[in-house]
Amino acid sequence: MLSFGTPRPRRRPSLTPMIDVVFLLLVFFMLASRFGIEAHLPMQVAGGAGQAPYSGPPRLVDIAPDALRLNGQAVAQTALATALSELMDSPGDTIILRAREGADLQRVVGVMQGLRASGFTALALVE
Repeated sequence: MLSFGTPRPRRRPSLTPMIDVVFLLLVFFMLASRFGIEAHLPMQVAGGAGQAPYSGPPRLVDIAPDALRLNGQAVAQTALATALSELMDSPGDTIILRAREGADLQRVVGVMQGLRASGFTALALVE
């Protein structure tokens, strides 16, 4: 009788190449995806050519994490546009925005977008 030897157990396939492919796909999709919505906020550069000098009463909006202040007086975000319009001759007058310590960027952008929606076009962001 012929003997072919003892049968060897079947080898299990290696999972290393499959894991490498999964990690490559993971890196690709992380780099190719967009995690947020980009918004374009047009800003004027202070002291630019052709700009009229600042005139009129002060219009300084302090943006804190939990409050807004217009010229040092607390004001609600819903009433900010009304309070500013009383201090301005036209919607093109400059409004100075200053973020206070602890105010995150999303809060500043929210105030800016609210003012733009109210028709104010000249916003200056200072440090």
